[in-house]
Amino acid sequence: MADLRNCDHCGTAFEPRREHERFCSAFCRRAWNSENTGGPPAGDAALGWSVTAMADAAHRLAAARAMDVPHALAVISESVWWVTIVDATVIRYHGADRDRALGRLAPANRRSTEGTFTGLRFVRNQLGYQADPADFIQAPAGDVEAPVAVWTWKTFPPPPHRPLSPRSRSWEASRHRAYQAHLADQPAGDVINRAVAFLCSVHRAACQADGPAHPDGRQPDPPQGRPTIRPSG
Repeated sequence: MADLRNCDHCGTAFEPRREHERFCSAFCRRAWNSENTGGPPAGDAALGWSVTAMADAAHRLAAARAMDVPHALAVISESVWWVTIVDATVIRYHGADRDRALGRLAPANRRSTEGTFTGLRFVRNQLGYQADPADFIQAPAGDVEAPVAVWTWKTFPPPPHRPLSPRSRSWEASRHRAYQAHLADQPAGDVINRAVAFLCSVHRAACQADGPAHPDGRQPDPPQGRPTIRPSG
């Protein structure tokens, strides 16, 4: 059976060719965009707050000193959740800005950026279904006293077979491949910083075009470079 969804504009059922496809045709995409450009798109205020919360979570990850394993995993999981929530909202309401930002990247950087988000979606989906954060994250060389930002993503086996449509199974497999290629063995802080910096740049571009979406006009700054950890005490 075909894996169908309804077009956001006309409601017609269609078979998506991409994971985040929302419209059955280019006509419906243009029509929806035309109808929703008279003011800030729905969800922009929430997006502004979400971007700020995402950046704050990334800063907490960068600043986290040595802590016990459950707390370290919670800090990383919070950042994954915010990044994937903000990215999904950006795709929905500012997909053109996101595509332009990706188009400005060198091919290798674009592949890395897209692979990072796809890999983080894999983590989010697995955490929501059957995996534990400890299945994904490990302290470097078992040193739980290391700053949380330098804990690394583990190699993760392919998820067990589930009763999915062929298209959904293909998407799940592609997310797993992206995780292995762009997250496994990488420091958690580096991966999160890369994702947050990109999303903040897209949000700033959207706000410059539409006016600030954040109620007080602030635009969050992404974490800069590698996390700087000062010794505690």
